[in-house]
Amino acid sequence: MSIIKIITVTSIMLIGLFVAITSLKETKSWRLKNVTSSKETLLNSNKNQTTLRDSVVSYGTELLGTPYVAAGCSTNGFDCSGFVYYVFKHFKIEVPRSSPQYKNFGKEVPINNVKKGDILVFLSPTNNVIGHLGIVTNPKGMDSDFIHSTSGREMKVVITSLKVEGYKQRFVKAISVLN
Repeated sequence: MSIIKIITVTSIMLIGLFVAITSLKETKSWRLKNVTSSKETLLNSNKNQTTLRDSVVSYGTELLGTPYVAAGCSTNGFDCSGFVYYVFKHFKIEVPRSSPQYKNFGKEVPINNVKKGDILVFLSPTNNVIGHLGIVTNPKGMDSDFIHSTSGREMKVVITSLKVEGYKQRFVKAISVLN
C-alpha cells in the first residue's frame, strides 16, 4: 500500500471516529438535558398538584361570609347542611341534605386521624339530635379548624376551631366521604 492510501484511510478513520465521538457527546448531552427537564417537570407538578381534599376546602373557603339562611342551599345563603351539601355537590359527591341524616352516614374517622375535607358532626345546641355540620380545613385532632354555616351570632359561613367550648361539647364524630 502506498503512503498516500495509508494517509487517506487513516484520515477517513479519524474523521469517522471524530464524528462518532461528537455524536455520542451530543446524545449524552441531549439525554442529560431531557432527564433533568423531566425531573424538574415531575417536581413542579408534584408541588402544584392539588388533592381533592384541598380542592374541597378551597372551594368552601370561597364561600366564606355567605349569609346563614334557614334551609338555604345556594350562594344566596346556607344552613349548615346546605353548605356541606353544596360544597360536595360541586365535586359530584353525594351527601345528605339534612344534618340528622348524618347519624349513620359516611365512614367514621377517629378525630386524631381527620384530614382536610372530612365532615364534623355535632349535636344540636337545643336538643340531643344531630343538628350541625362542618368541613375540616385544618386537621389537628380536637384542635381542628372547620368551615361551616352558623346560625350563631356570626350568621354566615365562617371557620371555627373545634377548641371552642360550645362545639367541643357538642362534637359527636368525624366522618370521611373522600378516599
